[in-house]
Amino acid sequence: MKCLKGNNNLPQTIFLYDDPSSKTLILKEIKKYLITQLGKINIKIRKEFITFHIDPKELEEFAEKIVQCKVRNINSPKNNFTPLLGEIRFEEQLIENPEKKLTGILYDGYQFDQVFRGLIPKEELDFNSLHIVFTNRLFGTFEENDGRYHARVIICGYPSIISTTGIVEAPAKPKEYYYLKQKYSTLEIPPEVFKEEFYGRFIDYDDPRLTEIMKGYVMQSVFYHLTFEPFCEEKNCRLYNAHWQEEVLNAQIDGRFCRKHKQILKKYYLSGM
Repeated sequence: MKCLKGNNNLPQTIFLYDDPSSKTLILKEIKKYLITQLGKINIKIRKEFITFHIDPKELEEFAEKIVQCKVRNINSPKNNFTPLLGEIRFEEQLIENPEKKLTGILYDGYQFDQVFRGLIPKEELDFNSLHIVFTNRLFGTFEENDGRYHARVIICGYPSIISTTGIVEAPAKPKEYYYLKQKYSTLEIPPEVFKEEFYGRFIDYDDPRLTEIMKGYVMQSVFYHLTFEPFCEEKNCRLYNAHWQEEVLNAQIDGRFCRKHKQILKKYYLSGM
């Protein structure tokens, strides 16, 4: 499905897909939040995206497609390679056990999104449906300006995918955190020591603030659907495209929107009532 501009209409149904590996992600709370922002809209909570849509007979074929999304060289977008059987089996195990946490693997975000799109049935792949997928897989996009991949929290598209690993790994931690890590790099200091030093200033795995933070990223998906412009330049707006952990916390924890986006939300809320 080609998408060159926003739909300018609320979808009839929003589908939220769970990430069972994230214990502090509560989709019921996100559903309530969406209703407060958009009015009476049909929101359906579903289990993990792949296991919900995939035909078990197609598991191996789909796992191979996921392997082909892996970033082999962070400095190159070229990833034409023949997947190894062990890699395919590993992906099959991840699909069959979605509650397991996954770290250390980076996927090309746009390829990943395209593979996911292939699982959505045709009757749900239109502007009347908005699929928002939470996943623990870490994905990134290749940036031509510096010739390397950068981890991302969200890829807005059809579906939109939001990484619960990316929210931990993609936005940078405070500069002092990296300074101390480098200063004491020759010492065998556990990572927990540095985390305690900067407690509260960045997001960690199973963070109790995760659901609140993800409300803003879900709204970025909604605005992409409406206007094809998911981000805002105002640092205090929930749609701000944050690159630092403290920017994420500033934009998301207080749960506010800039004046411009408040007006847009008001318009759609009234139309949805």
